[in-house]
Amino acid sequence: MPAYYDYSKLKEYKLYWALTPLAKVVCKTVQNCRYVGRENIPKEGGFILACNHMSTFDPIALGGAGKRVIHFMSKDDLFENKALSIFLTHLNAFPIARGKGDMRALEYAQNILKNGWVLGIFPEGTRSADYKPMRAKSGVALIAKATGADVLPAAIYTDTDYKRGTKLTVRFGKLIPNAEFGFTEEGKSRELKEASRRIMDEITALWEEGHCKK
Repeated sequence: MPAYYDYSKLKEYKLYWALTPLAKVVCKTVQNCRYVGRENIPKEGGFILACNHMSTFDPIALGGAGKRVIHFMSKDDLFENKALSIFLTHLNAFPIARGKGDMRALEYAQNILKNGWVLGIFPEGTRSADYKPMRAKSGVALIAKATGADVLPAAIYTDTDYKRGTKLTVRFGKLIPNAEFGFTEEGKSRELKEASRRIMDEITALWEEGHCKK
């Protein structure tokens, strides 16, 4: 368990909304973000926002859409520093130990969705070195099955090095209804693999559309 995180406290902190206007300015001016499909973001209710992962700026790029508060699943070592842990916690992020079957974090993620909030996940589990979408881990499908949550695919695209001032296109796709994954009570691993592949295929298709024309 990370040194400075309490999974027993399920809360949506106000700091996220307080910093959203600043995030929008940074995304528009410093990072040159362009948004497509913001109308596809549900206005209410819990769902999983799943996106490819290229940079530590990705959560800000997604949050810059400004439609909903997003509770991002983050790597646990970020929460080993007390000050950083407090800051991230008040931005509604929470830690997960990658590759270790972190059931406490998964249960926390499920409670976020059951509370009608938005869970942000990068299904690949790590950043892509060449900026191209990679294969998804099974975590996103596992949570979707456990909660019955729908999944909103999103993609962040750049055709150059991802750094300050890089043009980014953030594209939101159509919501994938949970029923389309075909989950059954038996819970065969094949179901999770197929659902994970479906989600990542949708993300990749959005990524392949490249930059918007605006």
